[in-house]
Amino acid sequence: MPEQAKNGDTVRVHYTGRLKTGETFDSSVGGDPFEFTVGAGDTIAGFDEGVRGMSVGDTKTVEIEADDAYGQHIPERVQAVDRAVITQSLGQEPEVGMALAMQIAEDQQIPVTIVEVTDTHVTLDANHPLAGEKLIFDIELVGIN
Repeated sequence: MPEQAKNGDTVRVHYTGRLKTGETFDSSVGGDPFEFTVGAGDTIAGFDEGVRGMSVGDTKTVEIEADDAYGQHIPERVQAVDRAVITQSLGQEPEVGMALAMQIAEDQQIPVTIVEVTDTHVTLDANHPLAGEKLIFDIELVGIN
């Protein structure tokens, strides 16, 4: 029986990540395989769990609910701030889709994305861009160390 991926193994996989709409959001195909240690928390829980038990050469499709991926979208993590403050901080005009690091404590920053720009305000979203989404991964296990 071929070796199966288990907790503590360093594995290499090729994957394509899709949303339920069919839109691809990430893929390692055509590049280097993604390497991680099974069970070490290096990747989202559902992906880690999906690889467990696979053998080299196996392929599978794993559907991961939001709670086992990037969590639910939390409305409280979306805030409008004064446009002048953001423009001054950036040194340029803010645009939808820009990724920023917001200082929340002296030594702590969180990533935010600009999701709306008006004449007076800029709306920032601190949720992961894939929060609230069901993720579908096509996975091929290419190596176990």
